[in-house]
Amino acid sequence: MKKVIFTLSICFPLVISAQFDVGAVKLGSFNPSATDAGFIIGYEGGWQIDDNFLFGWSADWFHRNYVDRRLVDQYNDFFGPIQSELNELRSRTNLHSIPLMVSINANQLIAPKTRAFFTGGAGIEVLLIFYRNFQRPQDDEFEGAFDFTWRLGGGIAYELGRRSDAFVELTYHYSRPSYEYEVHDSQTGRTKIFERNFDMSGIMMRVGFRFFF
Repeated sequence: MKKVIFTLSICFPLVISAQFDVGAVKLGSFNPSATDAGFIIGYEGGWQIDDNFLFGWSADWFHRNYVDRRLVDQYNDFFGPIQSELNELRSRTNLHSIPLMVSINANQLIAPKTRAFFTGGAGIEVLLIFYRNFQRPQDDEFEGAFDFTWRLGGGIAYELGRRSDAFVELTYHYSRPSYEYEVHDSQTGRTKIFERNFDMSGIMMRVGFRFFF
């Protein structure tokens, strides 16, 4: 896994620095397991190998501000439910997800100006996490996490003009970034290491526009 992530981290600067002849903007909804559903925006750049195949890269941004219910349960189990309301405050999380992926798109004409396509990708998911300090729950702490990620899906594209398409797509996204941190309870003297696992796997539904330069 580490070798895959290292290889992708080397490839991304090379891909991004190259000249592209295809670009796409995507907007829609993402429903990962770790949080509630929310808005996601993305951009793809790449090359048109032929009429039926595109190769390139993608970057997305997803943001949610939420209470981590799984973390609330862990706090209640370890420290007792008497501080349940305080533990909810301690579990507030401001999450920014930024998947960076190498992507492919294979498509086939199914009607005049209409193509069905399959899309897939693999890369790195970067999480920027602002969470509450356990002893001072009004204060924010910062942590970063990352993991290998992949995505599979498909959709329908309609030709708007000679160099532009509109499309709708449905994809499944997978990644599980995590990190560990230590909590010390000054009242009981107990210390526990918690692992926060962010299951960012879920379904994306998006519409977009693709341009050919």
